[in-house]
Amino acid sequence: MRKLGKPTDQRMAMLRNMVTVLLDKGRMETTVTRAKEVAPLAEKMITLAKADTLAHKRQALSFLTRETVVKKLFDELGPKYAERGGGYTRITRLGPRRGDAAELAVIELVD
Repeated sequence: MRKLGKPTDQRMAMLRNMVTVLLDKGRMETTVTRAKEVAPLAEKMITLAKADTLAHKRQALSFLTRETVVKKLFDELGPKYAERGGGYTRITRLGPRRGDAAELAVIELVD
């Protein structure tokens, strides 16, 4: 796991928030390294939602920061990807950011 220049608690809070936003909006723009860290966590949440059990809902609630996103995850995204074996996210590189030349990327949920 990459440290992303942050202590563990701050890093986990940032990643939890980014996964929540990604599942809520469907896409987000960030740096390539952050996108690579967010992708497996988002995939894990969608895999949990495919089997709609109380235990899985509680696991998702303990990780995601908003209950409305958990509801959307289990009501919409879980059934949408039920037949898909994996690979729910896509990372597309955009090029360098103007301010600090960090490599930007868009991470989005595939259709």
